[in-house]
Amino acid sequence: MSNIQLIVEERSADIGNFLVGRLLPFREKRMVGPFIFIDHMGPVSMDDHHNMDIGPHPHIGLSTLTYLIEGSIMHRDALGMVVEIKPGEVNWMTAGKGITHSERTPDYLRGLDKQLHGLQIWVALPRDKEEMEPSFYHASKEEIPEWTEGDVTYKLVAGTALGHTSPVPVYSPLFFLEIKATSRQTIHAGQQLQGEAGMYILEGSVESEGHTYEPKRILVAKESSLCEFTMNAGTTVYLFGGEPFPEQRFIFWNFVSSSMERIEKAKDDWTNQRFPTIPGETGYIPLPQTSAAVKQVK
Repeated sequence: MSNIQLIVEERSADIGNFLVGRLLPFREKRMVGPFIFIDHMGPVSMDDHHNMDIGPHPHIGLSTLTYLIEGSIMHRDALGMVVEIKPGEVNWMTAGKGITHSERTPDYLRGLDKQLHGLQIWVALPRDKEEMEPSFYHASKEEIPEWTEGDVTYKLVAGTALGHTSPVPVYSPLFFLEIKATSRQTIHAGQQLQGEAGMYILEGSVESEGHTYEPKRILVAKESSLCEFTMNAGTTVYLFGGEPFPEQRFIFWNFVSSSMERIEKAKDDWTNQRFPTIPGETGYIPLPQTSAAVKQVK
């Protein structure tokens, strides 16, 4: 990617009974456009005795985007939604003023050997949408815009880019784009992107300005308009970003807000079980006993 500002390496993080690769937030770059959190899940093999079990937990001030490459996750939330997420589908849950959900291995897979691989992403809401009513949207793989140019396949998971728009209901100008190359190809995308731009290398390698970059890292461009790079054969990358917000964001656990006071209220509400509950679920993940929220830069 031309004009690289920062390289972010994937770091291990424990999210309960599951290890992931944490990409955002990063101490030198808390957000890329409205994207405030990115975890790379797997690829991991689980035997018949191990399953994904992330119990009821809350969110405010953001939309979650779950995109699977392999495997399956059962999503349940306080709106009453029960949806199995499969590879190539987009699970988009907007927390707004507050929602609770769980993520588990589906029942029919719990006694089997299985694979899981995907991306878990949080997109912060603009300030005037932070207290909106919670909502949920699930897109099948057939609904996601996909097109091919020579040996390059594009899939627009969310937002608007390269003359296409995803049906996923986003709330600020952004893009999340999967690009796959079967032969060595140079990608000229920058003039059609807006705001900030980052690129996650999933597999293969990318060349830019005489340097080669391997998987499990994010490259952040100084300007999205300068987003040009060469993909080697067998490479998959994700381009993401958009217009940054004028205000800073705070993050504590699963809470995101432009107001520290609002996060403190969410912490108290969760501790005292004032969040909406999930039909059919019992128990909840306790609020972590850590210090003040992390201040987010613009």
